[in-house]
Amino acid sequence: MGLGITVMVVDWQRLEAIPVGERANRLFEESDQAEDLDAGWFWPLGDGAPWWGVYEFRNTLGSYKPHFWAGEAWDDARDHAEPQLRSALDGFLIGLGIRWDPDEDDEEDDNPEPGSWRSHLLLHCSPEDASTLAGLWSRAEPRLDGLRAPFDTHAARGPGSWIPDYAAFASLLRGWGEVVGEADGRGWGVIGLRC
Repeated sequence: MGLGITVMVVDWQRLEAIPVGERANRLFEESDQAEDLDAGWFWPLGDGAPWWGVYEFRNTLGSYKPHFWAGEAWDDARDHAEPQLRSALDGFLIGLGIRWDPDEDDEEDDNPEPGSWRSHLLLHCSPEDASTLAGLWSRAEPRLDGLRAPFDTHAARGPGSWIPDYAAFASLLRGWGEVVGEADGRGWGVIGLRC
């Protein structure tokens, strides 16, 4: 079936109040409520204000593949992007784990030991990190449409692929922009559960 991702914005204080050994199971249980979500946001109903929300990206079917292929396409397009867009999108995509950072220290271990609650995650983004990503997105988004022609010339994969053209790439990135913007606006973090 392949690797899937469930993207959640989470009240970090509530998350940290859950015992470490129970966090992954609790998040999986909560996210199961959004099982039939086609696209957009799911906020749980219940007493009080929600402490989490799930975002489903359009045209991804919950798969991680479109996110991976967006990173690959960016690698092909980035040399043709104007420098301010390239800088902002590099930071944005690296922060989301969608693009490998060639300057990153190889000794840094972002993948904790097996059995750790974080071993269930594809993304662990604190409120501070979400705020940084929201700032990068606010710099990139106004310039994004300037990438249309270079992207379609150098990075388009064609019909049948997860990221066939600029429109699919931009749609996926705008979804991520919505996620980090929502998290930043609430002072929350972002979690990407491995499914």
